[in-house]
Amino acid sequence: MHIRLLFACAALAAPLAHAHVTLEQTSAAAGAYQKLTFRVGHGCKGSPTHTLTVTLPDGFNGAKPMPKTGWALATTSNQVTWKGGPLADAHYDEFVMQVKLPASVGKHYFKVAQLCEQGRLDWDALPDASGARLASPAPWIEIVPAAAGAPHH
Repeated sequence: MHIRLLFACAALAAPLAHAHVTLEQTSAAAGAYQKLTFRVGHGCKGSPTHTLTVTLPDGFNGAKPMPKTGWALATTSNQVTWKGGPLADAHYDEFVMQVKLPASVGKHYFKVAQLCEQGRLDWDALPDASGARLASPAPWIEIVPAAAGAPHH
């Protein structure tokens, strides 16, 4: 009986483990042009998403977002915003852009604001030395040194 209860709890919690905005690409070469795919797996406590704003970390330049049918685009030097939809809570979607990556290696974090018909979620929490699990983690990419002679476009 306890085993079945444990499995039932684990099955219910599994979707929650992936219930945040993530970045498909986990690593890329320094200085390269890179496609970045932000995955949105849910709305705000059941409410549909109508706006997604991605703030680029320092050193990420030349963002070129991919248009999405039903969504308007706005860009600044360090932000890309998709507005429209709406994306129902029960659905999943991806928001894509191309950027030039910085020369600095290491993990780089993106702050993402998800606005819904009712409420918002800010995916901006950064890890600390404690290693504690974050409730609203910022998506990240690991920039690695470019291979010698590798093209940068």
